[in-house]
Amino acid sequence: MDERVPGKNRKSAKQMFHYALVGIASNLTGYLVYLLLTYLGCPPKMTMSILYGLGASVSFWGNSQLTFSHKGSLLGAGVRYIIAHFFGYFINLAILIFFVDKLGYAHQWVQALAIIIVAIFLFVIFKYFVFNERMQRDIKI
Repeated sequence: MDERVPGKNRKSAKQMFHYALVGIASNLTGYLVYLLLTYLGCPPKMTMSILYGLGASVSFWGNSQLTFSHKGSLLGAGVRYIIAHFFGYFINLAILIFFVDKLGYAHQWVQALAIIIVAIFLFVIFKYFVFNERMQRDIKI
């Protein structure tokens, strides 16, 4: 029996908790700004695009330092972080296009759901690709 598993479970739970704190702070703020800007007449997809980039930039430090206690190359993690967010952005955009443009749902609710879906996707990608400890040793970017 592997005695390290309980420690890994605690570490993952701690990471998820910190990820949720960083995410709630950045996404709640971003979502409230999204609601305000779209209320003022800004197009939903354009507003999401601008705020997505800003939110991803701001949350890099929180996720690298607080959530995953990253000790490796910031350049390497930064490149992988951009790649991860590239996919996260297109998932978000696809959700908006499909549910708002094709099915006619209210963009406010669709964007709220998209934030949750993308956040789950990004946690997994951050944990196993962007801030993975083993990857820090294997890939020198």
